Amino acid sequence: VDKMLLMRKVRNLCSVTRFFSDYRGGGNQNNRPADHPFWRTVNILKNDFKQVGQFLLPRSSAGKSSQDADRELDAYLDKYRRPEIFPEHCDVLVIGGGGMGSSIAYWLKKEAREGLNVVVVEKDSSYSNASTALSVGGLRQQFSLVENIEMSLYGADFIRNIKEHLGDDMDVNFTPHGYLLLASEAGAETLDRNSRLQNELGARNEILTVEKLKRKFPWLNVDGIALGCHGLEKEGWFDPWCLLSGFKRRAQEYGAQYISAEVKGFEFEPMPDMIVVGIEAGKYEALRKAIVRLPNGEEKTIKFAICILAAGAESGKIAEMMKIGTGEGLLQMPLPVEPRKRYVYVVNSQSNDCPGLNTPLTIDPTTTYFRRDGLCGNFVCGKSPTEDHEPNCSNLDVDHEYFESEVWPLLAKRVPSFESLKVSSSWAGYYEYNIYDKNGIIGNHPYHQNLFFATGFSGHGIQQTPAVGRAIMELIIHGQYRTIDLTRLGFDRLIVDQPMFESNIV
Repeated sequence: VDKMLLMRKVRNLCSVTRFFSDYRGGGNQNNRPADHPFWRTVNILKNDFKQVGQFLLPRSSAGKSSQDADRELDAYLDKYRRPEIFPEHCDVLVIGGGGMGSSIAYWLKKEAREGLNVVVVEKDSSYSNASTALSVGGLRQQFSLVENIEMSLYGADFIRNIKEHLGDDMDVNFTPHGYLLLASEAGAETLDRNSRLQNELGARNEILTVEKLKRKFPWLNVDGIALGCHGLEKEGWFDPWCLLSGFKRRAQEYGAQYISAEVKGFEFEPMPDMIVVGIEAGKYEALRKAIVRLPNGEEKTIKFAICILAAGAESGKIAEMMKIGTGEGLLQMPLPVEPRKRYVYVVNSQSNDCPGLNTPLTIDPTTTYFRRDGLCGNFVCGKSPTEDHEPNCSNLDVDHEYFESEVWPLLAKRVPSFESLKVSSSWAGYYEYNIYDKNGIIGNHPYHQNLFFATGFSGHGIQQTPAVGRAIMELIIHGQYRTIDLTRLGFDRLIVDQPMFESNIV
Protein backbone atom coordinates (compact mmCIF):
# COMPACT_ATOMS: atom_id res chain seq x y z
CA VAL A 1 0.00 0.00 0.00
CA ASP A 2 1.30 3.47 -0.85
CA LYS A 3 2.73 5.13 2.27
CA MET A 4 1.06 8.46 1.57
CA LEU A 5 -2.30 6.76 1.08
CA LEU A 6 -1.86 4.89 4.36
CA MET A 7 -0.97 8.11 6.16
CA ARG A 8 -4.06 9.86 4.80
CA LYS A 9 -6.31 7.02 5.91
CA VAL A 10 -4.75 6.90 9.37
CA ARG A 11 -5.08 10.66 9.75
CA ASN A 12 -8.73 10.54 8.72
CA LEU A 13 -9.42 7.82 11.24
CA CYS A 14 -7.51 9.71 13.90
CA SER A 15 -9.56 12.82 13.21
CA VAL A 16 -12.69 10.80 13.82
CA THR A 17 -11.30 9.42 17.07
CA ARG A 18 -10.35 12.90 18.26
CA PHE A 19 -13.86 14.10 17.43
CA PHE A 20 -15.46 11.37 19.49
CA SER A 21 -12.94 11.88 22.29
CA ASP A 22 -13.86 15.57 22.37
CA TYR A 23 -17.53 14.68 22.34
CA ARG A 24 -17.15 12.21 25.19
CA GLY A 25 -15.23 14.78 27.19
CA GLY A 26 -18.12 17.22 27.12
CA GLY A 27 -17.94 20.19 24.77
CA ASN A 28 -21.02 22.11 23.79
CA GLN A 29 -23.74 19.58 24.56
CA ASN A 30 -26.52 22.11 24.01
CA ASN A 31 -26.13 21.93 20.21
CA ARG A 32 -26.64 18.17 20.11
CA PRO A 33 -30.30 17.13 20.19
CA ALA A 34 -30.42 13.88 22.12
CA ASP A 35 -33.09 12.39 19.85
CA HIS A 36 -31.16 13.07 16.61
CA PRO A 37 -30.23 9.73 14.87
CA PHE A 38 -26.62 10.84 14.38
CA TRP A 39 -26.05 11.55 18.06
CA ARG A 40 -27.84 8.39 19.11
CA THR A 41 -25.31 6.52 16.94
CA VAL A 42 -22.48 8.50 18.52
CA ASN A 43 -23.60 7.48 21.99
CA ILE A 44 -23.51 3.84 20.96
CA LEU A 45 -20.12 3.88 19.19
CA LYS A 46 -18.12 6.52 21.02
CA ASN A 47 -16.32 4.09 23.31
CA ASP A 48 -15.32 1.90 20.37
CA PHE A 49 -13.86 4.87 18.53
CA LYS A 50 -12.02 5.97 21.65
CA GLN A 51 -10.36 2.57 21.94
CA VAL A 52 -9.24 2.76 18.30
CA GLY A 53 -7.83 6.22 18.93
CA GLN A 54 -5.95 5.09 22.02
CA PHE A 55 -4.36 2.36 19.93
CA LEU A 56 -3.40 4.54 16.97
CA LEU A 57 -2.54 7.86 18.60
CA PRO A 58 0.33 8.72 20.91
CA ARG A 59 -1.17 9.70 24.27
CA SER A 60 0.54 13.09 24.24
CA SER A 61 -1.38 14.26 21.14
CA ALA A 62 -4.51 15.16 23.07
CA GLY A 63 -5.33 18.85 23.12
CA LYS A 64 -2.82 19.85 20.43
CA SER A 65 -3.50 21.66 17.18
CA SER A 66 -4.18 19.52 14.12
CA GLN A 67 -0.83 20.48 12.53
CA ASP A 68 1.13 19.67 15.69
CA ALA A 69 -0.81 16.46 16.11
CA ASP A 70 -0.12 15.49 12.49
CA ARG A 71 3.60 16.08 12.96
CA GLU A 72 3.58 14.04 16.15
CA LEU A 73 1.61 11.33 14.38
CA ASP A 74 4.20 11.23 11.58
CA ALA A 75 7.01 10.81 14.10
CA TYR A 76 5.00 8.21 15.99
CA LEU A 77 4.31 6.14 12.87
CA ASP A 78 7.92 6.46 11.65
CA LYS A 79 8.97 4.28 14.56
CA TYR A 80 6.85 1.44 13.23
CA ARG A 81 7.06 2.00 9.48
CA ARG A 82 8.93 -0.70 7.61
CA PRO A 83 11.60 0.44 5.17
CA GLU A 84 10.58 -0.04 1.54
CA ILE A 85 11.92 -3.33 0.27
CA PHE A 86 13.79 -3.16 -3.03
CA PRO A 87 12.03 -5.34 -5.63
CA GLU A 88 14.61 -7.86 -6.81
CA HIS A 89 12.10 -9.42 -9.18
CA CYS A 90 8.75 -8.56 -10.75
CA ASP A 91 6.33 -9.68 -13.42
CA VAL A 92 6.43 -6.41 -15.36
CA LEU A 93 9.17 -3.79 -15.26
CA VAL A 94 8.19 -0.40 -16.68
CA ILE A 95 11.17 1.78 -17.54
CA GLY A 96 10.01 5.37 -17.27
CA GLY A 97 7.52 6.71 -14.75
CA GLY A 98 6.27 9.74 -16.68
CA GLY A 99 2.84 10.08 -18.21
CA MET A 100 3.22 7.10 -20.55
CA GLY A 101 4.84 4.72 -18.08
CA SER A 102 2.41 5.63 -15.31
CA SER A 103 -0.56 5.13 -17.63
CA ILE A 104 0.74 1.66 -18.50
CA ALA A 105 1.23 0.82 -14.81
CA TYR A 106 -2.28 2.08 -14.05
CA TRP A 107 -3.94 0.01 -16.79
CA LEU A 108 -2.00 -3.16 -15.94
CA LYS A 109 -2.82 -2.95 -12.25
CA LYS A 110 -6.42 -1.94 -12.89
CA GLU A 111 -6.93 -5.01 -15.06
CA ALA A 112 -4.86 -7.57 -13.16
CA ARG A 113 -4.67 -6.13 -9.62
CA GLU A 114 -2.76 -8.66 -7.49
CA GLY A 115 -2.30 -10.93 -10.49
CA LEU A 116 0.66 -8.88 -11.73
CA ASN A 117 3.60 -7.50 -9.79
CA VAL A 118 4.40 -4.20 -11.54
CA VAL A 119 7.52 -2.14 -10.81
CA VAL A 120 8.16 1.28 -12.35
CA VAL A 121 11.72 2.66 -12.56
CA GLU A 122 12.02 6.45 -12.84
CA LYS A 123 15.37 8.24 -12.57
CA ASP A 124 13.88 11.73 -12.13
CA SER A 125 11.55 11.17 -9.20
CA SER A 126 10.93 14.92 -8.88
CA TYR A 127 9.95 15.06 -12.58
CA SER A 128 11.79 18.38 -12.84
CA ASN A 129 13.13 17.50 -16.31
CA ALA A 130 10.37 15.11 -17.35
CA SER A 131 8.81 15.76 -20.75
CA THR A 132 5.31 15.21 -19.33
CA ALA A 133 5.66 17.96 -16.74
CA LEU A 134 7.17 20.36 -19.30
CA SER A 135 4.56 19.70 -21.99
CA VAL A 136 2.13 22.34 -23.25
CA GLY A 137 -0.65 19.77 -22.76
CA GLY A 138 -2.48 19.98 -26.08
CA LEU A 139 -5.34 17.65 -26.98
CA ARG A 140 -6.45 17.44 -30.61
CA GLN A 141 -7.82 15.05 -33.20
CA GLN A 142 -6.43 17.01 -36.13
CA PHE A 143 -4.06 14.31 -37.35
CA SER A 144 -3.66 12.55 -40.68
CA LEU A 145 -3.31 8.95 -39.40
CA VAL A 146 -6.35 6.94 -38.32
CA GLU A 147 -4.48 5.56 -35.31
CA ASN A 148 -3.52 9.00 -34.01
CA ILE A 149 -7.06 10.31 -34.45
CA GLU A 150 -8.59 7.33 -32.64
CA MET A 151 -6.08 7.47 -29.79
CA SER A 152 -6.70 11.17 -29.25
CA LEU A 153 -10.46 10.67 -29.40
CA TYR A 154 -10.12 8.16 -26.61
CA GLY A 155 -7.83 10.56 -24.74
CA ALA A 156 -10.60 13.18 -24.89
CA ASP A 157 -13.15 10.66 -23.63
CA PHE A 158 -10.85 9.59 -20.80
CA ILE A 159 -10.28 13.19 -19.69
CA ARG A 160 -13.99 13.97 -19.89
CA ASN A 161 -14.69 11.06 -17.52
CA ILE A 162 -11.46 11.31 -15.55
CA LYS A 163 -13.13 11.23 -12.15
CA GLU A 164 -14.51 7.78 -12.94
CA HIS A 165 -11.02 6.56 -13.84
CA LEU A 166 -8.67 8.32 -11.44
CA GLY A 167 -10.83 9.49 -8.55
CA ASP A 168 -13.42 12.07 -7.60
CA ASP A 169 -10.76 14.61 -6.65
CA MET A 170 -9.10 14.54 -10.09
CA ASP A 171 -9.15 17.69 -12.20
CA VAL A 172 -6.75 18.26 -15.10
CA ASN A 173 -8.08 21.78 -15.76
CA PHE A 174 -9.17 21.04 -19.31
CA THR A 175 -9.75 24.16 -21.42
CA PRO A 176 -12.08 23.20 -24.31
CA HIS A 177 -11.26 25.98 -26.78
CA GLY A 178 -10.14 23.69 -29.59
CA TYR A 179 -7.33 23.91 -32.12
CA LEU A 180 -7.12 26.16 -35.16
CA LEU A 181 -4.82 24.80 -37.87
CA LEU A 182 -4.01 27.22 -40.68
CA ALA A 183 -2.92 26.14 -44.15
CA SER A 184 -1.38 27.92 -47.10
CA GLU A 185 -2.38 27.13 -50.68
CA ALA A 186 0.18 24.33 -50.71
CA GLY A 187 -1.35 22.63 -47.67
CA ALA A 188 -5.04 23.44 -48.15
CA GLU A 189 -5.97 20.21 -49.92
CA THR A 190 -4.26 18.09 -47.24
CA LEU A 191 -5.99 20.04 -44.46
CA ASP A 192 -9.39 19.53 -46.07
CA ARG A 193 -8.77 15.82 -46.68
CA ASN A 194 -7.61 15.29 -43.10
CA SER A 195 -10.66 17.12 -41.76
CA ARG A 196 -13.02 14.81 -43.63
CA LEU A 197 -11.22 11.75 -42.22
CA GLN A 198 -11.30 13.16 -38.69
CA ASN A 199 -15.04 13.82 -38.83
CA GLU A 200 -15.70 10.34 -40.25
CA LEU A 201 -13.94 8.85 -37.22
CA GLY A 202 -15.95 10.85 -34.69
CA ALA A 203 -14.09 14.14 -34.32
CA ARG A 204 -15.97 17.38 -34.86
CA ASN A 205 -14.27 20.24 -36.65
CA GLU A 206 -15.06 22.64 -39.45
CA ILE A 207 -13.18 23.98 -42.46
CA LEU A 208 -13.09 27.78 -42.56
CA THR A 209 -12.47 29.87 -45.66
CA VAL A 210 -10.51 33.10 -45.44
CA GLU A 211 -13.75 35.09 -45.15
CA LYS A 212 -15.02 32.90 -42.30
CA LEU A 213 -11.66 33.13 -40.54
CA LYS A 214 -11.84 36.93 -40.66
CA ARG A 215 -15.34 36.96 -39.18
CA LYS A 216 -14.70 34.39 -36.48
CA PHE A 217 -11.22 35.56 -35.47
CA PRO A 218 -10.95 39.31 -36.19
CA TRP A 219 -7.52 39.47 -34.53
CA LEU A 220 -6.08 37.14 -37.20
CA ASN A 221 -4.08 38.32 -40.21
CA VAL A 222 -4.98 35.89 -43.00
CA ASP A 223 -2.26 36.91 -45.47
CA GLY A 224 -0.88 33.75 -47.05
CA ILE A 225 -3.68 31.60 -45.60
CA ALA A 226 -6.04 29.60 -47.81
CA LEU A 227 -8.00 27.53 -45.26
CA GLY A 228 -8.34 26.93 -41.56
CA CYS A 229 -9.64 23.96 -39.60
CA HIS A 230 -11.24 24.69 -36.23
CA GLY A 231 -11.92 21.94 -33.68
CA LEU A 232 -15.39 22.33 -32.18
CA GLU A 233 -15.39 19.53 -29.61
CA LYS A 234 -12.95 17.33 -27.68
CA GLU A 235 -9.99 19.64 -28.32
CA GLY A 236 -8.11 22.12 -26.19
CA TRP A 237 -5.43 21.80 -23.53
CA PHE A 238 -5.02 20.47 -20.00
CA ASP A 239 -2.50 20.26 -17.17
CA PRO A 240 -0.23 17.28 -17.98
CA TRP A 241 1.26 17.27 -14.49
CA CYS A 242 -2.17 16.63 -13.00
CA LEU A 243 -2.74 13.73 -15.41
CA LEU A 244 0.65 12.20 -14.57
CA SER A 245 -0.01 12.58 -10.84
CA GLY A 246 -3.42 10.94 -11.22
CA PHE A 247 -2.07 7.96 -13.15
CA LYS A 248 0.78 7.46 -10.68
CA ARG A 249 -1.37 7.79 -7.58
CA ARG A 250 -3.98 5.34 -8.85
CA ALA A 251 -1.33 2.87 -10.05
CA GLN A 252 0.25 2.92 -6.59
CA GLU A 253 -3.12 2.51 -4.91
CA TYR A 254 -3.65 -0.58 -7.07
CA GLY A 255 -0.26 -1.91 -5.94
CA ALA A 256 2.36 -0.74 -8.45
CA GLN A 257 5.74 0.00 -6.88
CA TYR A 258 7.78 3.01 -7.99
CA ILE A 259 11.52 3.14 -7.36
CA SER A 260 13.87 6.04 -7.92
CA ALA A 261 16.75 4.63 -9.97
CA GLU A 262 18.52 4.94 -13.31
CA VAL A 263 18.83 2.01 -15.69
CA LYS A 264 22.52 1.35 -16.40
CA GLY A 265 22.41 -1.93 -18.28
CA PHE A 266 20.88 -5.38 -18.66
CA GLU A 267 21.75 -9.00 -18.02
CA PHE A 268 20.92 -11.69 -20.57
CA GLU A 269 20.20 -15.38 -20.18
CA PRO A 270 21.49 -17.85 -22.81
CA MET A 271 18.70 -19.97 -24.28
CA PRO A 272 20.38 -22.51 -26.60
CA ASP A 273 17.09 -24.21 -27.51
CA MET A 274 15.57 -20.99 -28.89
CA ILE A 275 15.76 -20.54 -32.68
CA VAL A 276 15.48 -17.00 -34.04
CA VAL A 277 15.86 -15.82 -37.64
CA GLY A 278 19.27 -14.28 -38.26
CA ILE A 279 20.84 -15.70 -35.09
CA GLU A 280 23.17 -18.68 -35.12
CA ALA A 281 21.57 -21.76 -33.52
CA GLY A 282 22.29 -21.93 -29.80
CA LYS A 283 23.32 -18.26 -29.56
CA TYR A 284 20.01 -16.67 -28.55
CA GLU A 285 20.12 -14.60 -25.36
CA ALA A 286 16.95 -13.54 -23.57
CA LEU A 287 16.46 -10.25 -21.76
CA ARG A 288 16.20 -11.12 -18.05
CA LYS A 289 17.47 -8.46 -15.63
CA ALA A 290 17.83 -4.69 -15.50
CA ILE A 291 20.82 -3.18 -13.73
CA VAL A 292 19.78 0.01 -11.94
CA ARG A 293 21.69 2.62 -9.97
CA LEU A 294 20.00 4.00 -6.87
CA PRO A 295 20.33 7.64 -5.73
CA ASN A 296 23.01 6.58 -3.20
CA GLY A 297 25.16 5.13 -6.00
CA GLU A 298 24.44 1.50 -5.18
CA GLU A 299 23.73 -0.78 -8.14
CA LYS A 300 21.17 -3.56 -7.99
CA THR A 301 19.37 -5.85 -10.42
CA ILE A 302 15.68 -6.44 -11.04
CA LYS A 303 14.64 -9.69 -12.69
CA PHE A 304 11.52 -9.44 -14.82
CA ALA A 305 9.29 -11.53 -17.03
CA ILE A 306 8.23 -8.58 -19.19
CA CYS A 307 9.91 -5.22 -19.76
CA ILE A 308 8.20 -2.10 -21.13
CA LEU A 309 10.35 0.70 -22.50
CA ALA A 310 8.53 4.01 -21.96
CA ALA A 311 11.53 6.18 -21.16
CA GLY A 312 10.70 9.05 -23.48
CA ALA A 313 13.72 10.83 -24.93
CA GLU A 314 16.06 8.34 -23.20
CA SER A 315 14.48 5.33 -24.93
CA GLY A 316 16.98 5.07 -27.77
CA LYS A 317 19.94 5.05 -25.39
CA ILE A 318 18.35 2.41 -23.16
CA ALA A 319 17.48 0.26 -26.19
CA GLU A 320 21.18 0.17 -27.08
CA MET A 321 21.84 -1.38 -23.66
CA MET A 322 19.54 -4.20 -24.80
CA LYS A 323 21.79 -4.67 -27.87
CA ILE A 324 19.08 -3.18 -30.09
CA GLY A 325 20.93 -1.60 -33.00
CA THR A 326 24.26 -3.16 -32.07
CA GLY A 327 23.55 -6.88 -32.43
CA GLU A 328 23.01 -9.28 -35.31
CA GLY A 329 19.92 -10.23 -37.30
CA LEU A 330 16.80 -8.65 -35.83
CA LEU A 331 19.00 -6.72 -33.41
CA GLN A 332 20.64 -4.75 -36.21
CA MET A 333 17.79 -2.23 -36.41
CA PRO A 334 18.16 0.55 -33.81
CA LEU A 335 15.29 2.21 -31.99
CA PRO A 336 15.19 5.59 -33.83
CA VAL A 337 14.22 7.71 -30.82
CA GLU A 338 16.39 10.57 -29.64
CA PRO A 339 15.91 13.77 -27.62
CA ARG A 340 15.00 17.00 -29.41
CA LYS A 341 14.86 20.21 -27.39
CA ARG A 342 11.87 22.51 -27.73
CA TYR A 343 11.46 25.99 -26.24
CA VAL A 344 8.23 27.27 -24.71
CA TYR A 345 7.76 30.99 -24.08
CA VAL A 346 5.14 32.69 -21.93
CA VAL A 347 4.36 36.16 -23.26
CA ASN A 348 2.06 38.94 -22.15
CA SER A 349 0.02 41.31 -24.29
CA GLN A 350 -2.11 44.11 -22.86
CA SER A 351 -3.38 45.24 -26.27
CA ASN A 352 -7.14 45.71 -26.53
CA ASP A 353 -7.02 43.88 -29.87
CA CYS A 354 -5.27 40.73 -28.65
CA PRO A 355 -7.01 37.33 -28.98
CA GLY A 356 -9.85 36.83 -26.49
CA LEU A 357 -10.54 34.27 -23.80
CA ASN A 358 -12.08 31.70 -26.15
CA THR A 359 -9.09 31.72 -28.51
CA PRO A 360 -8.17 28.23 -29.78
CA LEU A 361 -4.64 26.87 -29.79
CA THR A 362 -3.59 28.34 -33.13
CA ILE A 363 -0.93 26.81 -35.39
CA ASP A 364 0.50 28.73 -38.33
CA PRO A 365 1.76 26.94 -41.49
CA THR A 366 5.29 27.68 -40.21
CA THR A 367 4.50 25.53 -37.08
CA THR A 368 4.49 28.68 -34.92
CA TYR A 369 1.78 28.23 -32.29
CA PHE A 370 0.18 30.07 -29.40
CA ARG A 371 -2.68 29.69 -26.92
CA ARG A 372 -4.15 31.65 -24.05
CA ASP A 373 -2.77 31.01 -20.57
CA GLY A 374 -5.17 32.27 -17.94
CA LEU A 375 -7.09 35.52 -17.74
CA CYS A 376 -4.41 38.23 -17.59
CA GLY A 377 -3.26 38.57 -21.19
CA ASN A 378 -0.73 35.74 -21.00
CA PHE A 379 -0.06 33.40 -23.91
CA VAL A 380 2.06 30.27 -24.32
CA CYS A 381 3.88 30.06 -27.64
CA GLY A 382 6.70 28.39 -29.53
CA LYS A 383 7.91 27.03 -32.85
CA SER A 384 9.59 23.83 -33.97
CA PRO A 385 13.01 24.46 -35.53
CA THR A 386 14.00 23.15 -38.93
CA GLU A 387 15.99 19.92 -39.12
CA ASP A 388 19.25 21.76 -39.82
CA HIS A 389 18.77 24.14 -36.87
CA GLU A 390 18.04 21.69 -34.06
CA PRO A 391 19.37 23.07 -30.75
CA ASN A 392 21.95 21.35 -28.56
CA CYS A 393 20.30 18.81 -26.25
CA SER A 394 23.00 18.61 -23.59
CA ASN A 395 20.97 20.86 -21.28
CA LEU A 396 17.57 22.53 -20.98
CA ASP A 397 18.78 26.12 -21.27
CA VAL A 398 16.43 28.42 -23.18
CA ASP A 399 17.63 30.37 -26.21
CA HIS A 400 15.94 33.78 -26.02
CA GLU A 401 17.54 34.88 -29.26
CA TYR A 402 15.51 32.14 -30.95
CA PHE A 403 12.34 33.86 -29.77
CA GLU A 404 13.52 37.26 -30.99
CA SER A 405 14.57 36.05 -34.44
CA GLU A 406 12.30 33.08 -35.20
CA VAL A 407 9.13 33.18 -33.10
CA TRP A 408 8.18 36.79 -32.43
CA PRO A 409 8.30 38.00 -36.07
CA LEU A 410 5.95 35.21 -37.16
CA LEU A 411 3.61 35.78 -34.22
CA ALA A 412 3.44 39.51 -34.93
CA LYS A 413 2.78 38.85 -38.60
CA ARG A 414 -0.11 36.49 -37.88
CA VAL A 415 -1.52 38.50 -34.93
CA PRO A 416 -0.64 42.20 -35.33
CA SER A 417 -1.47 42.99 -31.69
CA PHE A 418 1.46 40.76 -30.68
CA GLU A 419 3.86 43.47 -31.88
CA SER A 420 3.87 44.83 -28.33
CA LEU A 421 4.06 41.58 -26.37
CA LYS A 422 6.74 40.91 -23.76
CA VAL A 423 8.26 37.62 -22.59
CA SER A 424 7.48 36.93 -18.94
CA SER A 425 8.93 33.41 -18.56
CA SER A 426 10.15 30.43 -20.54
CA TRP A 427 11.28 26.84 -20.28
CA ALA A 428 12.58 24.01 -22.44
CA GLY A 429 11.69 20.34 -22.63
CA TYR A 430 12.53 17.27 -24.68
CA TYR A 431 10.54 15.64 -27.43
CA GLU A 432 11.02 11.85 -27.66
CA TYR A 433 11.64 12.32 -31.35
CA ASN A 434 11.20 9.41 -33.75
CA ILE A 435 13.60 10.32 -36.54
CA TYR A 436 12.16 7.59 -38.78
CA ASP A 437 8.58 8.81 -39.25
CA LYS A 438 7.75 11.03 -36.22
CA ASN A 439 5.16 8.59 -34.88
CA GLY A 440 4.90 6.46 -31.78
CA ILE A 441 6.45 2.98 -31.69
CA ILE A 442 4.07 0.69 -29.84
CA GLY A 443 4.18 -3.06 -29.21
CA ASN A 444 6.73 -5.81 -28.81
CA HIS A 445 10.21 -6.27 -30.27
CA PRO A 446 10.72 -9.03 -32.86
CA TYR A 447 13.83 -10.44 -31.13
CA HIS A 448 13.17 -9.72 -27.46
CA GLN A 449 9.66 -11.15 -27.29
CA ASN A 450 9.27 -10.01 -23.67
CA LEU A 451 10.07 -6.37 -24.53
CA PHE A 452 7.35 -3.85 -25.38
CA PHE A 453 7.76 -0.28 -26.63
CA ALA A 454 5.69 2.82 -25.89
CA THR A 455 7.88 5.64 -27.12
CA GLY A 456 8.78 7.98 -29.99
CA PHE A 457 5.59 10.07 -30.06
CA SER A 458 7.45 13.20 -31.21
CA GLY A 459 5.46 15.75 -29.24
CA HIS A 460 1.92 14.34 -29.23
CA GLY A 461 2.35 11.60 -26.64
CA ILE A 462 0.75 13.11 -23.54
CA GLN A 463 -2.72 13.25 -25.10
CA GLN A 464 -2.37 9.60 -26.16
CA THR A 465 -1.23 8.22 -22.80
CA PRO A 466 -4.68 6.83 -21.89
CA ALA A 467 -5.00 4.95 -25.19
CA VAL A 468 -1.42 3.67 -25.32
CA GLY A 469 -1.50 2.50 -21.70
CA ARG A 470 -4.68 0.57 -22.42
CA ALA A 471 -3.20 -0.86 -25.64
CA ILE A 472 -0.06 -2.17 -23.93
CA MET A 473 -2.24 -3.74 -21.23
CA GLU A 474 -4.29 -5.49 -23.91
CA LEU A 475 -1.18 -6.92 -25.58
CA ILE A 476 0.26 -8.22 -22.31
CA ILE A 477 -2.89 -9.56 -20.67
CA HIS A 478 -5.03 -10.53 -23.68
CA GLY A 479 -2.33 -11.12 -26.30
CA GLN A 480 -3.90 -8.78 -28.84
CA TYR A 481 -5.36 -5.31 -29.33
CA ARG A 482 -9.02 -5.27 -28.33
CA THR A 483 -9.99 -1.63 -28.78
CA ILE A 484 -7.79 0.41 -31.15
CA ASP A 485 -5.66 -1.66 -33.54
CA LEU A 486 -2.16 -0.17 -33.37
CA THR A 487 -0.42 -2.94 -35.32
CA ARG A 488 0.80 -0.52 -38.00
CA LEU A 489 2.70 1.46 -35.34
CA GLY A 490 4.77 -1.54 -34.27
CA PHE A 491 8.56 -1.93 -34.44
CA ASP A 492 8.18 -4.24 -37.44
CA ARG A 493 7.54 -1.27 -39.73
CA LEU A 494 11.18 -0.26 -39.24
CA ILE A 495 12.43 -3.66 -40.38
CA VAL A 496 10.25 -3.80 -43.51
CA ASP A 497 10.76 -0.04 -44.12
CA GLN A 498 7.11 1.00 -44.15
CA PRO A 499 7.03 4.41 -42.44
CA MET A 500 3.77 5.77 -41.03
CA PHE A 501 4.18 9.46 -41.71
CA GLU A 502 2.04 11.97 -39.82
CA SER A 503 1.57 15.25 -41.68
CA ASN A 504 0.32 17.23 -38.66
CA ILE A 505 3.39 17.34 -36.40
CA VAL A 506 3.93 20.52 -34.38
